[in-house]
Parts: sequence; C-alpha cells; structure tokens
Amino acid sequence: MSDTSARVADSTGNWVDTLAPQWARPYLRLSRFDRPIGSWLLLMPCWWSAALASGMAHDVRGLPLTIVLFFIGAFVMRGAGCTWNDITDRDLDAKVERTRSRPLPSGQVSTKQALVFLVVQALIGLIVLLQFNRFAIATGIASLLIVAIYPFMKRITWWPQIVLGLAFSWGALMGFAVTFGRIDVTAMVLYAGAISWVIGYDTIYAHQDAEDDALIGVKSTARLFGAHTHQALILFYGLAVMLIGVALASADARWAAWLGLIAFAAHLASQIVRLRIEDPELCLRLFKSNRDAGLLLFAGLLADAVMRAA
Repeated sequence: MSDTSARVADSTGNWVDTLAPQWARPYLRLSRFDRPIGSWLLLMPCWWSAALASGMAHDVRGLPLTIVLFFIGAFVMRGAGCTWNDITDRDLDAKVERTRSRPLPSGQVSTKQALVFLVVQALIGLIVLLQFNRFAIATGIASLLIVAIYPFMKRITWWPQIVLGLAFSWGALMGFAVTFGRIDVTAMVLYAGAISWVIGYDTIYAHQDAEDDALIGVKSTARLFGAHTHQALILFYGLAVMLIGVALASADARWAAWLGLIAFAAHLASQIVRLRIEDPELCLRLFKSNRDAGLLLFAGLLADAVMRAA
C-alpha cells in the first residue's frame, strides 16, 4: 500500500493535504473533497430549479431546507460518482500524468476499500433523498443509471460530455420534483440548458488532458473540436443561455431572474474570450470559474423567488 500522505498531482496545497488525518486522506481524495469544484457544479442546477420552482409556486417557506439538503446531497453524491469513476478508470488513470497519483492507481487504497466507501456515500445520499416526496425520491434514483454508465462513454464516443451533462444537470429536474411532485416543460427546458452549459465547461476542462487522451485512445469533445473549440463554446454556451431564458419566460420570471441570466451570460462570454486551449492552467481556472457563473444565476433566481412570494 502506498503512503497515504502522498499528494495528488493536480490538487496540492488544499485542506486535505494539510489538515485531514492521514488515514482519511485517500478517501477524501476519492470523493474529491480536496477539490470541491465538481460538487459545486453539480449543485448549481439543483439550486436553480429549487429557486425557480419556488418562485412559480409563490412560496419560499420550504426553500431554505431544500437548499441545505441539495447542498449535502450534491457533495455526497458527487463523491460517490467520483469514487465509481476512479474504480472504473483506475487502469487509464495510471497512464495519464495528471491522474496517476490518484488514490487507486497510486495504491493508497484498494479497489475493495473504494467499493465499501462508495456504498457508504450512496447510503448517505439515500438518507438525504428520503427527506423528499415519493416522486422526488424516484426521480433522484433514476439518475443513478446515467452516473453508472458515464465512465465508459469516453471509450466509445467522442461525446462523453453529453452523458456527463445528463448526469450533472439532473438537479434541474429535482427542484420541480420536490416542489410540485412532477416534472413539467419548464423543468425540461431548464435541464436542456444546463446540459449545454456542462458540455461547454467540461470541454474546457478536457483540454488539460487532450494530449494524454490522444495517446491512450480516450475520446472527448476537446479532442473532437480541437482548434474549433471557441466556435463550439459559442454554440453550447449560447444554447445554454437561450434555453435557460426560455425556462424563465415559461416560469413568468421577473426582472431579478433575468438580471441573473445576463450576468451568467456575460461570465460565459468572458470565458470564451479568455480561453487558450494550449494553456492547461488557464483551462482549469476557467473551468472552475463556472461555479461563480452558476451562483450569479442562482442569486437572480433566488431574489425572484423571494420577490414573488412576498
């Protein structure tokens, strides 16, 4: 077994490396608590839909608890998803410079230990899910099929980012399932907009590994788009803004929500302008900045919900 204090190459100087007990570090790294950006990105569509649905219902009394439960659920289930991803990708990760120091390929934990940890995280996620109505519980469980197949997509399609989008945008449906006990057209359009957003930002992320991916035969939209990435981002980020706008119009959103969407759109536009695909560090910074883009939109939707409930 490798030294559990060994750090992951693309995540250093974080609280896990400096503060967490040594025995816990490999597990916290498996669930990406050393780099929580993915949890935030999974959370954003959850919060968007919760706020938008509450605004439509003109009732925000249950919104604070929903926000907290979604926060816990997103961090735990993203951890479970990453653990599953690392289990399925352990051989590929060993061949990529950026990922070979992760807990499984580096031997900090065994596959059996990782599977047990996966089950523990899934059970915590289930406890959170059981706080909601039956329809929301069923909707949440349905997402697990997409999560399960995602790690295999980069082996068979140039578009694994679409499957990631289906999984990471699922929260856009959950707020409506929790609030109304159903999924309507507004929820589906919001979901489609979130998927377009995910395809865009994960293409930026994938450019970090484009050269290694080409060597080992892993496919991605970063490799597919290549020098045309800027044009592809204009398309997918543009679709995201347009579709989310359609959802806001369908929900009869007020000016605060539209202001949030404008700020969101401006942030995405700035990413496209600044992007240089040959600069991995910049790609990572721009990818991470999508949390702030998502929070800008959420702030507008939350203000709108409060205004409509007053």
